[in-house]
Amino acid sequence: MTDLEARLRAVVRGEVGFDVTSRALTTMDASNYRRVPAGVVAPRDADDVAAVLAVCREHGVPVVARGGGTSIAGQATGTGVVVDFTRHMNRLVAVDPGERTAVVQPGLVLDRLQEAAAPHGLRFGPDPSTHGRCTLGGMIGNNSCGSHSVAWGTTADSVRELDVVTARGGRLRLGRDWAGAPDGLRDLAEAELARLRTGFPELPRRISGYALDALLPENGADVARSFCGSEGTLGILTEAVVRLVESPRARALAVLGYADESAAAEAAAGLLPLGPLTVEGMAADLVPSTADLPRGGAWLFVETGGESAGEARARAEAIVRAADVLDARVVTDPAGQRALWRIREDASGTATRMPDGTEAWPGWEDCAVPPARLGPYLRDFRALMAAHGLRGTPYGHFGDGCIHVRIDFDLLTEAGVARFRRFSEELAELVVAHGGSLSGEHGDGQARAELLPRMYGAEMVGLFERVKGVWDPDDLLNPGMLVRPAPLDSGLRFSVLPREPVDVAFGYPADGGDFAAAVRRCVGVAKCRTTSVSGSGVMCPSFRATGAEEHSTRGRARLLHEMLAGEVVTDGWRSEEVRDALDLCLSCKGCRSDCPVGVDMATYKAEFLHRHYAGRRRPAAHHALGRLPVWLRAVSRTRTAWLVNALGAVRPLAWAAKRVAGIAPEREIPRVAGRTFSRWWERRTRRPAARGEVGAPGEVAARGEVAAPGEAVARGEVAAPGEVVVLWPDTFTEHLSPDVGRAAVRVLEAAGLRVALPPTLRLEKPPVGDGRTVALDPLSLLRGRGRVCCGLTYVSTGQLDRARAVMRRTLDLMEPVLETGAPVVVLEPSCAAALRTDVPELLHDDPRAARLAAQVLTFAETLERHAPGWTPPRVDRPVAGQTHCHQHAVLGDAADRRLRDAALLTGELSGGCCGLAGNFGFEKGHFEVSTACAEEQLLPSVRDAPDGTVVLADGYSCRTQLEQLAGVRGRHLAEVLAEALDGGPSREGA
Repeated sequence: MTDLEARLRAVVRGEVGFDVTSRALTTMDASNYRRVPAGVVAPRDADDVAAVLAVCREHGVPVVARGGGTSIAGQATGTGVVVDFTRHMNRLVAVDPGERTAVVQPGLVLDRLQEAAAPHGLRFGPDPSTHGRCTLGGMIGNNSCGSHSVAWGTTADSVRELDVVTARGGRLRLGRDWAGAPDGLRDLAEAELARLRTGFPELPRRISGYALDALLPENGADVARSFCGSEGTLGILTEAVVRLVESPRARALAVLGYADESAAAEAAAGLLPLGPLTVEGMAADLVPSTADLPRGGAWLFVETGGESAGEARARAEAIVRAADVLDARVVTDPAGQRALWRIREDASGTATRMPDGTEAWPGWEDCAVPPARLGPYLRDFRALMAAHGLRGTPYGHFGDGCIHVRIDFDLLTEAGVARFRRFSEELAELVVAHGGSLSGEHGDGQARAELLPRMYGAEMVGLFERVKGVWDPDDLLNPGMLVRPAPLDSGLRFSVLPREPVDVAFGYPADGGDFAAAVRRCVGVAKCRTTSVSGSGVMCPSFRATGAEEHSTRGRARLLHEMLAGEVVTDGWRSEEVRDALDLCLSCKGCRSDCPVGVDMATYKAEFLHRHYAGRRRPAAHHALGRLPVWLRAVSRTRTAWLVNALGAVRPLAWAAKRVAGIAPEREIPRVAGRTFSRWWERRTRRPAARGEVGAPGEVAARGEVAAPGEAVARGEVAAPGEVVVLWPDTFTEHLSPDVGRAAVRVLEAAGLRVALPPTLRLEKPPVGDGRTVALDPLSLLRGRGRVCCGLTYVSTGQLDRARAVMRRTLDLMEPVLETGAPVVVLEPSCAAALRTDVPELLHDDPRAARLAAQVLTFAETLERHAPGWTPPRVDRPVAGQTHCHQHAVLGDAADRRLRDAALLTGELSGGCCGLAGNFGFEKGHFEVSTACAEEQLLPSVRDAPDGTVVLADGYSCRTQLEQLAGVRGRHLAEVLAEALDGGPSREGA
């Protein structure tokens, strides 16, 4: 233990972390920069903050304040001690509706303040797109704004008083009329009144530099306001009194379509006299789909408010009439508005990838010019990018003249970094020429502070340095930011990553096969750190359960980044710190869809476990749960399900088995079906195994026929005369819940489809001629039957060599099916997701994998695409439950929603993750987190459901979690429809 660490532990009541994990998690924020801290402290109160400053001043170690870590200019990173306010100093101290104020601690997340103010009809005005994870302290440090700044201004406009600890231990309460000013500040400002009156450009989004003009007598000599935007360089905030504004009772959103970005930008300023709440702009190159937008190549999102829905709509329609648009749409439905705003809020992440997959980066994220100059500025900006051979997708706060953009800088090579510098210097000149500010929202940090002399001139920047000296004479607080800045092209986070591709198992097709490129996808937007999910969202359940950064998608990505860098995490793939952080990843794949940049932590986890345990002893659970298909097939072959169930019911034996297998003692061992789905199928069809067509009981033997879609499969005894679909007997349906498979057969046949099962013997070659005559490999009879398997359990436990072997065997068996092009119906969402993504990404060198993935359909997709004329039975019941996380992340649930609607199954399923997540919830040490995930949305939705509600859960894990934690039997949609077909009601409700 270092002397610094020991001294901090002696005087600080909060946590002191100088360990590998704590340091690795805070090397980066959401910028291009990386600085390795000496340690991290999570103070409990202002006394702890003062103690940290005293010890660090004694040791000459810098101090950096950090909130949500979403800063885009590098100001939330540091080489000394990082003070993390999110763990303890995150309270809402008070809300005073009468005074319209709130008292907050710096680590409070903005959404928590909004939730507390909402019952009083109030809100905090500024609302950055990161509102679900940014903190009030960070917003004050950066003087953040957000989309509603045209109505309610910046954070500085919403600050009343600030409690601050200075670098030398002073306790100040900052306010108007010089309240709390440190010694020397007033004298310095009053000696420079002329400069303060003439040296700052007039525009709504001037965030760059220190706001010294707030100290002018005509501006109220407001020390608190002048502190806003100082990026932690003047003092450490410990508490704030902020102003709240009245929230409109109703809102409407006018979406205005224009021919292009320039036309939208030219129009924005003209809408301001109409009093909108927002005037946001974006162009088509940032929008994944324009289906829900009016005609055009660019759009303005203009929000209006009113005392009633009619008043808000009338104001929105007035804006439409006043705007010169190609097309327009007024949205009053709150859900529709939220869906449109999500497009805008995710832009900071989606803009990180160009349409062709090229990486794009921040750095010139938020320049601002006078709104009336925005159109000409954007044209000049586009021309400058073109002159440097760069691309970007501008969007942002058009009503305030503030533009966000991520540019495809090459920050990996020396030449690319040199071009980054040249472009930055020329763009600074361009912004200043248009009367603008280098930063219009996110602060200067390291990205732009070096260029402040171009905006303010050397004398004003010299004044900034003198002000810094008054507040922090020892240069202890966040050195290298704002004044005496570090060069804008130094300390780039990419420079430490390996230059050659890392040897990995998955193909990473979206990242050119480069694992390092996959890891650097995470730019720190931190959407994974939100403490609640809306709608069907999933990411990141483990973070919401623990609140720990290392259990967020971003935290894990940071640890993997540092593992590849090798400076902080020094033992590479063997790292226990990385392993421990990934241990609580549920592999829910929620980040694959919910993360704006598509980080896929489930895949990264599987990759890491594969390498971490190579040649080493694995945890028992990897063998017990990862090889679950093997154990269950053995039970089936020996017909010992009755014995396994009987032994599992004996508590001492079950306890011993769980202990040996690494299974959580709190868990019950699921019962194995006495008769597998395939055996049921054999008895039902009563066909000789020797015939072996697809459609026989999962076997291909002597003839090995495969019926092409629409052809007779076997004897033609199945009532359904229509198209052939191949029903995938996944491990869970086959051995643990065959009722689901039987129900699916019942429904698919009722819809006019003919159900077949995959082959169980490998054919020497695919079907030829009429698709019926094939030669059989004689050795296949000696090898015995095989079963198709997606390999999911092997992937989730990182047994990737075994997973590949299983997948290749499956592709061998499925070749006849691939030749026919028959749809492959997969009932278990996790298995369908594995076939759609894991198989082609792990077997990226086998074209059959992509062909199989393309043929995989969910139960609902199959009915919609291949039985479009079929009408499901009327169930006419409300539903509760949860959309499977893999369904949400990989497969989508649009077809399921339409099928439920057609069957009159009403209501919405909740989001989140059930918490069992395959092997995760069964592994020893995971029960508490697993339960917390279930308690977030799934269990409350079931408990609160009215009588007669159908509990839907298509995933076996979800059904098991419901049964074990709530005593409720969840049902697959196929089961509900099959019972309705037979005229019986669903037996189980909430």
